[in-house]
Amino acid sequence: MTEPGISRRSFLDRLLGLGVLAWLGSVIYPVVEYFKTPPQGEAEVTSVVATKIQSVKPNSGLVFRFGREPAILVSGPDGKLRAFSATCTHLQCTVQYRNDLQKIYCACHNGMYDLNGRNLAGPPPRPLTEFQVTVKGDDVVVSRT
Repeated sequence: MTEPGISRRSFLDRLLGLGVLAWLGSVIYPVVEYFKTPPQGEAEVTSVVATKIQSVKPNSGLVFRFGREPAILVSGPDGKLRAFSATCTHLQCTVQYRNDLQKIYCACHNGMYDLNGRNLAGPPPRPLTEFQVTVKGDDVVVSRT
């Protein structure tokens, strides 16, 4: 009579198979991790040179890069320079300056902002993020406030 259950030989075969699988995992895992590209963070940008002062005309706007995000430099009809995040607060579309309306406009859903970045019309729930503008020599420098 034989007892039902697992034999010593099949137990050792399974144990040996698990050992081989564990060894393969310990060899393959580091190789796979070696070939993955590591995540790279971007240094936080605190200020950028947006443009030269000679290229800024009254009642105009310029979209430029502020780190990874777009920003907008607006010269109002009075010639005063203002800068904001160019990302609409509704659905993150890029805004632009409409010189005919003298407003900052989001074309995605007709969002409208005044020259101080406050939301006036459309679906944007909050104002644009404002940046500080300084003129250093010929450069227009925009920095976080």
